[in-house]
Formats: sequence, structure tokens, C-alpha cells
Amino acid sequence: MIKIHPVTRVVLWAFSVLVAFWLIAPTLVVIPLSFTGKASFAFPPETWSLQWYESFFSNRAWTSALSNSLLVGLLVALLATVLGLLAALGLRALTNKRLSTTLRIGLLAPMVVPGIVVAIGIYAVFLKLGLVGTVVGFVLAHTVLALPFTVIAITAGFAGFDDRLELAALSLGASRLKTFLTVTLPNIIPGIVSGALFAFVTSFDEVVLSLFIKSPYLNTLPVLMYASVTRDTDPTLAAAATVILVFTTVLVIGALVLTGRKNRARRA
Repeated sequence: MIKIHPVTRVVLWAFSVLVAFWLIAPTLVVIPLSFTGKASFAFPPETWSLQWYESFFSNRAWTSALSNSLLVGLLVALLATVLGLLAALGLRALTNKRLSTTLRIGLLAPMVVPGIVVAIGIYAVFLKLGLVGTVVGFVLAHTVLALPFTVIAITAGFAGFDDRLELAALSLGASRLKTFLTVTLPNIIPGIVSGALFAFVTSFDEVVLSLFIKSPYLNTLPVLMYASVTRDTDPTLAAAATVILVFTTVLVIGALVLTGRKNRARRA
């Protein structure tokens, strides 16, 4: 282990805190803007009010978009996690390293290809299939973008798993299904939870692809926020952004606490 001088450690911690603050500061500015008493984005606010939260939760367009985002996000998290688990199991079972690497690159391609290119391709296909502006279309399209994150998270979960545990269970007479459910699955739960979380957040925040496949009758919250910022300067947008920020933060912290408890219970 490399020994670090105490002074160097303090400098590194201070630099890390500074970088972290630099990254989150623009996000934190949104919170006070959502409490402004004027219909502008002037910062810092001169007066304070809750009117924009009232506007957000009393406006059917905003609440409908929020419910659509939550529904699509949950379905995407479920579908992408199941597909990611199956893909990770398939990659793990492959003995041909070249084929495994090729398939892994293919699964991670949506992370590398520009989002606008993916959006145009999906829109062209969905237009022929009649999936534009449908919940099914949103779920399938967002799953394409979320799947790489679930594959990475679950594969990382397998990296810390001891294969000898499965062999021991099989040698004691357990079937492959029972071995997976009672030995493998409990040990990779943190990776599955992380993958589902990333899938949900990816779907919940997606705007570029959603702009292509939306319809006047089906909007997600990010799409409505984009339309709002290009149309007017209504601070209801800041309230919506704060709702997303608080919701995703609570979700991430909750998932971290849950996986942390499972890891401690497993080690005990």
C-alpha cells in the first residue's frame, strides 16, 4: 500500500471537495430558483414563494408528464434489468473470449453511438411499426439506452462472486435453478439493484430520444421541461427540476443504503 503524507492527503481531499462542489453547484442553483417570488430566473431570488410548486402540482400537463416518466422509468428498469441479467449470464457462460468481447462491445454500443443517431434510427423503425407516441415505444426505446448500464453493473457483481459456491451447491444435489436462486442471485443483488437504478435514472432523464418518439398525447417530464424552456421563462420549470433532483437523490441514497445493508449481512 502506498503511504501518503498527511499534508498531501489533506490537499487531495480539499481538491476533491472543490471539484465536487464545482460539479454540483450549477444543479444546486436550481433549488433556490424554484422558490422565487417573481416570474423570472434572476439569481439570487429577491422574494420567496411556493407558487411554482403549486403551479407544478396543480397543472395537469406537468403531473401527467411526471406520471408518464415514472411509469416508463419503472417498466424500463424492470425490462432492462431482466435483459441485462440474461446478457450477463450469457457472457459469463461463454468460453470463447473473442466472441464474448465482440458481444460485450455490441451490448455497450448505445453508450458510444451519439444519442441523436440512435434517436433517428429508432424513430424510423418505430414509425413503420406504429410505436411512436406509445408507452410501449417509450419503454422499448429507453431500454435500448439503459441496457448497457445494467449489463455493466451486473457483470461487475459477478466479478466479485466466487464460482466455487455454485459448484459446491451443485455437488450437494441442488438443481441449476435452485443454485441460481439460492446461491448466485443473493450474491449479485447489489449489482442488480445498481443496474435497475441506473436504468430508471437513464429513462427518467432521457430527452433527446423522447423528443423523436413523443406525441401530443404522451409526454415525459424532461420533454415538457425542454418545451417549457424554449417557450417561456416560467419558474415552474425550476420546480420541476428540483422535484427530479430530490427524487433521484433519495432514490440513489436509498439504493446505496439497501445494497450496503445486504453486503454487511452477507459478510456477517
